[in-house]
Amino acid sequence: MHCTVPEAEEILDREYPVLDHGFIRLVDYLGSDQRIVQAARVSYGEGTKTYRQDKGLINYLMRNDHTSPFEQVVFTFHVKMPIFVARQWTRHRTARMNEISGRYSVMKDEVYIPAAKDIAMQSEDNKQGRKSEPVPPEMAEAVIAVMKEDGERAFENYHRLLDMGIAREIARIDLPLSLYTEFYWEIDLHNLFHFLALRLDAHAQYEIREYAKVMLEIVRRVCPIATEAFENHKLGGRSFSAREVNALREMLKGNECPLERREREIFEEKLR
Repeated sequence: MHCTVPEAEEILDREYPVLDHGFIRLVDYLGSDQRIVQAARVSYGEGTKTYRQDKGLINYLMRNDHTSPFEQVVFTFHVKMPIFVARQWTRHRTARMNEISGRYSVMKDEVYIPAAKDIAMQSEDNKQGRKSEPVPPEMAEAVIAVMKEDGERAFENYHRLLDMGIAREIARIDLPLSLYTEFYWEIDLHNLFHFLALRLDAHAQYEIREYAKVMLEIVRRVCPIATEAFENHKLGGRSFSAREVNALREMLKGNECPLERREREIFEEKLR
């Protein structure tokens, strides 16, 4: 049976702005919460039951990692983002994508310039991230000025090469990582939830988290029950190793935590 969700139909092709020039659009979707429960019950020859029973089944599937029914729901997005975000995005190889090509198209004069509040020094305890505190306003202003100057110079030279008749595939070579790109991205719900779990994590880069936040709300319009189950069991949940489970047992007995220092730090972070 074809699934149509009125809340999702309302937002089809609507642009949700992200960062300074980016966006996300839901182009199409296949399936809904109803498709998930239909797929799960096909083995028993049972159809959709009450809302409460469907919600209980979806939570059971999510909690116990029965993933195939979630793969029955598929989303197609049109996204626009800086190239450095896209390079992180495409590490998720469980989706299909088709990206704009600088060999065929003249790229738009658009680069990402972070807001002053999002400019920070290198973190001392996180080799791949920034500190949570922004730099002083005068330093942020200087950083933004440098980035704008570099972007303007890159596009000035890009168009100079094009005006000379140089091939687009060569002229694009010196364009920066802050350049915006666009692509269509198709992915099933199970793998989309995995993407969101990683990219909504506090350790993910700020810019890709902003896209993930918007995408989560779009998915909620299509599959509200599944999204709630994902937030409860996966996004807001934590898994524990065998040693951590043993540590929990000991602590519940009133004993000291038996983990080594680094293990204990990770364990306590999960508990927090």
